[in-house]
Amino acid sequence: MSARGLRCAAASALASIALLSASHAAPVAPAPALPAVEPRALADIVDEYVREGLRANLALRRGHFDVERAIAALDAARAAYLPQVTLEARYTRSEGGREFVLPLSQLNPALEDETIAFLRGRDQDTRLGVSQPLYAPAVPASVRAQRAQLAASEYAHVALARRLKRDITVGYLDWLRATKTVAIVEASRALLAENLRVNESLYRNGKVTQDQVLRARAELLDVEQQRRESENLAQQARSYLNFLLNRPLATPPEPAGLDAVAAQSVADLATLQAEALARRPELAQAQSATRAAEAQVDVARAALKPTLGVGLDGGIQGEDYGTGHGYNYGQASLHLTWKLFDGGASRAAVRGAQALVRRAATERDELAQQIQLEVQQALDRLDTAADSLATAAARADAARAGFRIASRKRDEGVISQVEFIDARSALTGAELNLNLTRFALLAREAELDYATSTGTLPLDPVTEGSMP
Repeated sequence: MSARGLRCAAASALASIALLSASHAAPVAPAPALPAVEPRALADIVDEYVREGLRANLALRRGHFDVERAIAALDAARAAYLPQVTLEARYTRSEGGREFVLPLSQLNPALEDETIAFLRGRDQDTRLGVSQPLYAPAVPASVRAQRAQLAASEYAHVALARRLKRDITVGYLDWLRATKTVAIVEASRALLAENLRVNESLYRNGKVTQDQVLRARAELLDVEQQRRESENLAQQARSYLNFLLNRPLATPPEPAGLDAVAAQSVADLATLQAEALARRPELAQAQSATRAAEAQVDVARAALKPTLGVGLDGGIQGEDYGTGHGYNYGQASLHLTWKLFDGGASRAAVRGAQALVRRAATERDELAQQIQLEVQQALDRLDTAADSLATAAARADAARAGFRIASRKRDEGVISQVEFIDARSALTGAELNLNLTRFALLAREAELDYATSTGTLPLDPVTEGSMP
């Protein structure tokens, strides 16, 4: 068959399909137009989800318990400054025991010997005691250590909140990218399904051979498989985002309106690293841990020093309960304790505490290097994504233009089935690559913000965050 005949047959088949579809279509009254609802901006939705996550995330709630525990430990350390008041009561019944005999009969035969028991048959002692440390060097050192530990717990909580902000942002972007991937693949599937129907009609009319129908069906099945995989990835991204927000995993997120994505200008590497070292809560946490270790050295050294305290006791004692002369008593004491020799245990404890200080300082230096490396890697990934965006956009434009030409050639019957499918595959691949590159750029920006600890949290995670 000539090319002109093939074009005429294809046009005739397409016209027949269109007329057949129109003949079976029932007239439907046009539905009333609904006002279009503009989707909210991406930044507004992400900010709302981050706020929700900071209030509801279970990991952040678990970290809040660590802060509460550190506050309680600091209160317990401060309580050592205050006097202790105790109430003690004892009641004893005794029988037997040692006795002391007074030989009164030897002095006067008319008298009998007197037997005195060392243990009273009945005895009670009820007292109220007050003790107050006057000089205890371990007390202020312990307070400093617990105060530094509390600061470390609060910085750890803020660090967890910033990681949660990054994970929610990237998780939402992953879901948004997956849903747009599903839409791109679905558009390709619809076009390939139409292409299969056209080729089946041409085959029934003897205009094309069966291999073209089989090729069109194979391409459609391949795209349907891609669609199922894309839908599965979208469901996984949705479940992970809801997990971070402590919501039912099947809760549908709100889609966002995505304007044109463009790379934002950032500072140079040295400036970003300096900002990260000044802002990262993990580094402040390590510095607080170092101060806590230094305070523990003072606690260990306090064991080598004396302690001085005063105690006051007052109450009643006797064979029965009563007040007044013969019952009431009071006493005041001054207590001095100084450990003169313990086999070197206290000095060994000091050396052990000093080793912990050196370890904490080393961990802080290692963390500083790690933060600088994170900033460098985040900046490199951002630069790569920014450079790839222009290339991906140009590739998509070229693929769209090529597909438009291929579509016109197919309608005119001057292009083969293989060339048309290749043009469509090239367009789908270019659109998927552009979609991936755009969201990769947004995710790399979120990772750089986390690495440099820029931007503010929508609420204070310590005082307003996830509470039990």
